[in-house]
Amino acid sequence: MITVDTCGITAYSPLIPAIKAMCTASPGETIEIIMNHADAFQDLKEYLSEQGIGFREIYGGEQMTLQFTINGKF
Repeated sequence: MITVDTCGITAYSPLIPAIKAMCTASPGETIEIIMNHADAFQDLKEYLSEQGIGFREIYGGEQMTLQFTINGKF
């Protein structure tokens, strides 16, 4: 499993390391993205839905996590 924790990233959008992980993952690999930026979290959920990728949402305090499996290359 690839885990990307974007909490506290202020220099750029937390979506950049999330997308980088998605692009470098092998098909069948599971990715976990941890965020504390609600707008980026929602954007990533919408993108995954549009791509037909199922995901699991986990909420804990200020952190939000998405877990999903890469079906193929982006």
